[in-house]
Amino acid sequence: MKKILVANRGEIALRVMKTIRKMGIKTVAVYSEVDRNAPHVKFADEAVLLGNAPSSESYLVMEKVIAAAKQTGADGIHPGYGFLSENAIFAKLVEKNGITFIGPRPHAIEVMGNKLAAKEAVKSYDIPMVPGIEKAITDKDLAKDVAKEIGFPILIKAAAGGGGKGMRIVDNIEELPEQMDRAIGEAVSAFGDGAVFIEKYVGSPRHIEIQVLADTYGNVVHLFERECSVQRRHQKVVEEAPSCVLTPEIREAMGAAAVRVAKACDYVGAGTVEFLLDENRKFYFLEMNTRLQVEHPVTELITGLDLVEQQIRIARGEVLGFEQSDLSIKGHAVEVRVYAEDPLENFMPSIGTLSTYKTPVGAGIRVDDGFEEGMTVPMYYDPMISKLITYGKTREEAIQLMVQAIDDYRVEGVATTLSFGKFVCKHEAFTSGDFDTHFVKNHYSPEALTAKYDNEKRMAALVGLKLYLEQKAVLKIPKGTPLNWKRNRS
Repeated sequence: MKKILVANRGEIALRVMKTIRKMGIKTVAVYSEVDRNAPHVKFADEAVLLGNAPSSESYLVMEKVIAAAKQTGADGIHPGYGFLSENAIFAKLVEKNGITFIGPRPHAIEVMGNKLAAKEAVKSYDIPMVPGIEKAITDKDLAKDVAKEIGFPILIKAAAGGGGKGMRIVDNIEELPEQMDRAIGEAVSAFGDGAVFIEKYVGSPRHIEIQVLADTYGNVVHLFERECSVQRRHQKVVEEAPSCVLTPEIREAMGAAAVRVAKACDYVGAGTVEFLLDENRKFYFLEMNTRLQVEHPVTELITGLDLVEQQIRIARGEVLGFEQSDLSIKGHAVEVRVYAEDPLENFMPSIGTLSTYKTPVGAGIRVDDGFEEGMTVPMYYDPMISKLITYGKTREEAIQLMVQAIDDYRVEGVATTLSFGKFVCKHEAFTSGDFDTHFVKNHYSPEALTAKYDNEKRMAALVGLKLYLEQKAVLKIPKGTPLNWKRNRS
């Protein structure tokens, strides 16, 4: 490959392009009208306008992306994440036009894109799964029978899509009909597919995912786990690698299971197998994401591998340059997603202009972003501004560096989730490792955040007052001031 078009925007487009350039390959950016002056557009060797600001008129229009690749002579397309990254039709269209799709084969995207199809694909590979019904249902009487069999609480989930949409927790049989109607309605609205299924609700789970890499020659390895349990509205907001609760035995078993899931769908490229880990340290297959993940930097930092580089090497037919036995975990990494959202207002999006935007720098600090000072955060896309990642020899070191990096991050003009990220990193439940996917529900509230920062301000004021009183009691003579005692001896 001599030229790659990145079919995405913002921080992920810029992050992918940096690796492409490092590999000596030319880059092509695509953009909407509102992104005309975005950093990823300026960074690329070439850029092509796709259309108006709404993604339905720009980044999601497959034919326009293909036309841009042909216009610029790009022989590869990297989809990033979001938008068209898990669209099997797009992957097929790319291949049909003689362009290399830097991602899995369309078949794997189709199978793993539907939770029921994914469960069907892996069930003969000895993959532990949460008890439940493995087919889509709309019959409420059948749903009641299934729920009685597996026991409450249960989880109703949309078969298509993700991000917490079409998902309902049901505690008793009286709630089931209404919650089922809501789940189906939300699934239709979000994905155009009202299929739902039922499984046992795991009460206090950890969300653990395993990064896998697979080449076209049948070689599959895992790059260990990421802990993704701190979530709001079923979306990850703080991630780390490795998890502080996995024993070597569980890590090995979970990694082996992830490799089997990849083999079950003839996977090629970088992918992520997600598991739930219950309070008894039993894990269950959740789903597979057939793309690069937002949180991939923490894996890169603990393994020393560039995942985008590996994607490109695999896509151009290279054999994996390492085996499982060559891989090991070195150090610890933490990532905080920085959103233009107000944590004091139920994480509502905050649209505005970045009047001040200064990122932290230093050893062990990485910022993946797609914004510059003076830019406006647009209303048309996901409100994530950046990913802030810190790395240390130990978990404690990485967390402490994250707190310092958050303090050094300067953003004015929009509300951000930086204060929430600091709240998490300083909370005893997080620092001790004693948390699960209910961290936000159990520990966070706007009042708790405000109280924490009020206390910090009070402590800072008391320290300042103490220093002032101490210094006030010390006699100080300004430098360069002549002493008068000699002149006044008479």
